[in-house]
Formats: sequence, C-alpha cells, structure tokens
Amino acid sequence: MSRVRVVLAALVAVTFLAGLVTAVAPAIPSGPSASAHPAATSRADAVRSLLDRRARAVLERDEAAFTADLDPSADAAFRQRQRDLFHNLAEVPLAGWAYGLAGETDVSALDLPAADEVWAPGVRLSYRLRGVDAEPSGQDLAYLFTRRGDRWYLHSDTALEPLGKRTWRGPWDFGPCRVLTGAGGFVLSHPGGEALAARVLAELDGAVAAVTEVWGPAWSRQVAVLVPASPDEMVALVGPGFATGSIAGVAVADRVDRGTRTARGQRVVLNPGSAGALSPLALRVLLRHEITHVAARGETVDGAPMWVLEGFADYVGYRRSDVPLAKGAPLLAARVREGLPSALPSDADFRGGAMELAYQQAWSLNLYLASWLGEPGLVALYRRLARVRASEVDSVLLEVTGRDAAALVRGWQEFLRRSFP
Repeated sequence: MSRVRVVLAALVAVTFLAGLVTAVAPAIPSGPSASAHPAATSRADAVRSLLDRRARAVLERDEAAFTADLDPSADAAFRQRQRDLFHNLAEVPLAGWAYGLAGETDVSALDLPAADEVWAPGVRLSYRLRGVDAEPSGQDLAYLFTRRGDRWYLHSDTALEPLGKRTWRGPWDFGPCRVLTGAGGFVLSHPGGEALAARVLAELDGAVAAVTEVWGPAWSRQVAVLVPASPDEMVALVGPGFATGSIAGVAVADRVDRGTRTARGQRVVLNPGSAGALSPLALRVLLRHEITHVAARGETVDGAPMWVLEGFADYVGYRRSDVPLAKGAPLLAARVREGLPSALPSDADFRGGAMELAYQQAWSLNLYLASWLGEPGLVALYRRLARVRASEVDSVLLEVTGRDAAALVRGWQEFLRRSFP
C-alpha cells in the first residue's frame, strides 16, 4: 500500500492499494473430496445454480428471483438487507455480476441454524462497472447456506464472522446509489451526497484529460469516483487506517497484473467530510492527483520509492494550477530557510509527523526533474523508477539520466535555492 499527500492549505489525500486476501478452509476436512463425493457434488451444483439465479436477477432487475432463494427461516433483518441491496443497485451501471465457488469453511464451531444441512463454501463475487472495468473486480463473500428438504437457501452473510470471515461490502450495501455520468467516467453517491457528486463530475472530464496529457492515452481513461455516505462505508471501501477525517481521497485497486501492466477494480473514494470542504482548486488538485495513480498503477510496484510515486502525482495534480512551490509547500520553504535537505526523502519520512514535509519535498523533486529532463523525460523516468525498489534507484538514475542519487540531490538543492530565494 502507498500513501499520497496533496498539499493545498489543509488538503490531504492518500492513495491505498488494497490487496485482497482470500481465506478458505480446506475442502471437506476428512473423507472423500467434494469432486468425488456425490452428495458434495450435488450440494455444490445446487448452490452454484442458486448463485447463478441470483446473478441473473441482479442484471435483469428481477427482485422476485433475487429474493426467492433467501431462507424463509433466516433473520428478518438479513432478508430486509438483501431486498435493500437489490433496490440500491438499481442505478449502478453494471456490465457483469457473477459468483464463483472455491473451497469451504469448517462451521462445526458455530451455533448453527436448524436445517437438514448447513454449508459455507468460499463465495467470490465478480462484477464489472460499465465503461470502467475491462476485467471483473473480485470480492469475497462469507455466505452461509442451508438445505431444507431438497432445496438450498442463502441463510446469512454475517454468520461466519466469529470465524474471522467477513462479507465484502460495496456502496450498494449502504444505501441507494445515485450515479452521475460524464465522458471520463462516473460519480456514485447516495442521497445527501449529490452536491459533492455534482462538483466532482464537473471536474472529472478535465481531470482525466489533464492526466492523459501528461501520462499518455495508454490507460482506460474511465474513472469511477465513489462518495460514501458514512464513516462505516468509508472504512468498508478503503480500510480503517485510511478512513480518517484528514484524508480527502483514497484510490484503491483489487490487484495489479504485472504481465499486462493493468490494475483491476480501481476506484477513487472521497471522504465526503474532508473533500466536501475543499475549495474548487483544491478539489481539482485532489482529483488529478488521485487519477494519476489510477493511470499509473499498472506501471507501479509495491515498494517503489515514495518520493517518485507521490511526488509525480503531486506534479500532475498541481500542473497548470498557478500554485507556486512557495505557496503550495510552506513547510519546505521553512525547512530551506534552516538548511537544504541532504538526501532524498525516505519511505519512512512519509509516515508520522514528517509526512507533510516529505510530500512537499517529493513534489519539488519532481518539479526539478521536469525542469531538467523535460516533462516527457520525467514521465519516462517515472516509468522506470516506479517498477523498482529503493535499492535499485541509483542504477536506474545512472542509466536514464547519467547521474546517481548524490548528484540528483545536488541538483535538487540548487533548484530549491532558486525556488526559495
């Protein structure tokens, strides 16, 4: 995961790569495997058919079919949440919705519902947002199924929580979804979030165009921006470490395919409290910063130098904003008055109390590189450095620029002297 800071007055934006972890117990702890056991095979086929019906019902907007396989003996609150989920999806531009099975969870330690049989297979939701997802986003669902007579039902999506299994929650689990669409993607919000969503939509096409002007057209150029309605939804979408009041935006992705250099499930999630309070300029910088990470994510490895990743995103975010370095980086200005930095910012500097200064330094570094190499040269260097770890920076710098890190620091120091006279 990586942190991102966009500094404009009190603006903070953080980018987070959410790595999905699929945890399933061994299939059938003892006895024949599911593939060889007729009863297990029949069970899997029946549940798979149930999930197929459920997926078709979502895409065909058939509420009766969606709710028909809910266990009549299930908790009334669960049944209502499922009906709400169906209604909340009505405006979401889905291009695909499907479920798969893999493995199972041993539920013998749970207080199980009365039924002829209870089963907890590993369930994986795969869905695509129209225009945004070339490949499906994959999420784990902790479902519990019951058999009554010869029929299987969906009984719960929370019963496995005592075993550490949790159902992924999407925006549609938190309220009706409202969608505003533009050429560069769409903004999904809930009732009450329309004002911020409209502001974001007004900036979205320009942000996509601005990022493309720097990065080039070889990315989807379609972005889904989500505006949560509550802190709980923010936590569900980005994780507890990034759902704080000071964080204005978070970019998330399911995973990155290094072979094709593409990322799945990319979303920009805005904190409505923080992002909603931003000035028009600050919101513009925030969106361009975050969308830079969306465009570049396929070229970026975990562990790449933070000053490269975050400084480049700030470079694109502030580009043509008429915000001078001295105004956008006040902590750096104060630091330069005390003495010039003697080394590149370390990844550790991007955490804790030194974080804001580190992001300002990273922005200034990328401004320096652009002034020295030109913007195409900066992009080319990013594409190289974003694919290596800190230990390889020197060799890449020498190969691409003819200078090592020490020489880069000297050039950066001179740039800072000129920028902060």
